[in-house]
Amino acid sequence: MARKSLIAREAKRRKMIERFAKKRQELKEKGEYAKLHLLPKNSSRTRLKNRCTISGRPRGYMRFFGISRIAFRELASEGEITGVKKASW
Repeated sequence: MARKSLIAREAKRRKMIERFAKKRQELKEKGEYAKLHLLPKNSSRTRLKNRCTISGRPRGYMRFFGISRIAFRELASEGEITGVKKASW
């Protein structure tokens, strides 16, 4: 599991992105890049890192499900994910 501080930092970034999204969009449309530069760095969408919603793991993230490959495998084995079953041949 990822450190709690990293998960909290990502949550803080998500809030900041939501808060400044409209203002960033307006400044980009106007072409006022000097004012855009004055906004907080963490208000940019490119600063986000996809993390597993269960464990906070940043690697092996499956975008369609929003979880890491390890959490996906555990949930799929338990039958918790609809439409997914273990392959056997």
